[in-house]
Amino acid sequence: MGRASIKENKTIYQKRREAQGLTRAEASEAMEWVTDSRIEKIENEKTTATPDEVLAMAEAYKSPELCNYFCTHECAIGREHVHEVREKPIEAIVLEMLDTLNRLEKSRERLIEITSDGVIHDDQIEDFVRIRDELSRMGAVVDSLELWFDSAVMQGKIDTHILETVLRRKKA
Repeated sequence: MGRASIKENKTIYQKRREAQGLTRAEASEAMEWVTDSRIEKIENEKTTATPDEVLAMAEAYKSPELCNYFCTHECAIGREHVHEVREKPIEAIVLEMLDTLNRLEKSRERLIEITSDGVIHDDQIEDFVRIRDELSRMGAVVDSLELWFDSAVMQGKIDTHILETVLRRKKA
């Protein structure tokens, strides 16, 4: 086992690797094709990880949040168009979802009024932007729920055999 890092400003990639108790060599072995020297360069910010490397780290470190981090911090398109998702307990996600659904229910009729003629008039723009923001917030909540679920699966908190059965049944 390698010695533990005492570096203060660790990257998210290093923090997640260390949280799994993996040395760079062990992480490299788990990822099969990413070398330990490449991991070191990524962790020390001498190079930027590729999307494929982030996917491999997310799986090896059981940390699907690395994908969202990469998209929202290191990808120019993602920085503009992807919600940053922070890990939250499931109960907080559900409460936020219910709050957002309640707000959207109140806005449903107004959205129909605004869009029924296919044109957003000047006096409707403010309400439309507010509703769009509420929908965007719902998208972020859904992303949080998906991240929570993916993390639970990767960490073995959800039985993958039952999950696979449910997904196969759903496809049929």
